[in-house]
Amino acid sequence: MSEVEALFLGGHPALDFLNTKYGPEGQVREVIGDGESFLRWLARAELLDSRAIAQATRELSDRSLDVAAAEARKLRDWAVEWITRWRTRPKGDYGVELRRLNGLLERAHSYREAIATKDGVRVVAREHLLAADELLAVVGLQLAELVADEDPQLIKRCAGADCTLWFLDRTKAHRRLFCSTAACGNRAKVAAFRERQRQS
Repeated sequence: MSEVEALFLGGHPALDFLNTKYGPEGQVREVIGDGESFLRWLARAELLDSRAIAQATRELSDRSLDVAAAEARKLRDWAVEWITRWRTRPKGDYGVELRRLNGLLERAHSYREAIATKDGVRVVAREHLLAADELLAVVGLQLAELVADEDPQLIKRCAGADCTLWFLDRTKAHRRLFCSTAACGNRAKVAAFRERQRQS
């Protein structure tokens, strides 16, 4: 399967996960097409280290990874719908959604490891993957941390025409409108300029 470019513009791994399906100019692109591309995305998102990726590649079947990727796509579509609601009503009753997230988190088999760094020693989380569906726990943790730790008003969708990308607005004034000033922001400026030219 040909690789679809993964975009890391969200400012948070959960939003980068939502952005694994995007539609520039009306053409939908799917980053998580199969199990192999799901593992590749988890590695690029730095949600699994090289040791966990190697273990998954070695010990988990292609079929089980493909099933996990299909489940990840369903999880993403569900999360898009939930995050859309949560942004406007953060204090709503989300018991059903939290139960689903907790069901994912229960799948994880993780441990902590002390590692040496140039600044001393730090403790990092490591995943020990016993089954492919545990990959969803890795993503579920990011979604849980997003709704637990982030301001819902700063979670935005790009204002660019036909852009479907999400991002966390970490700018000082919180006035960010576009996923990328170089892409959607520039296109919007060009469109506004052309409209002014047309009206004059």
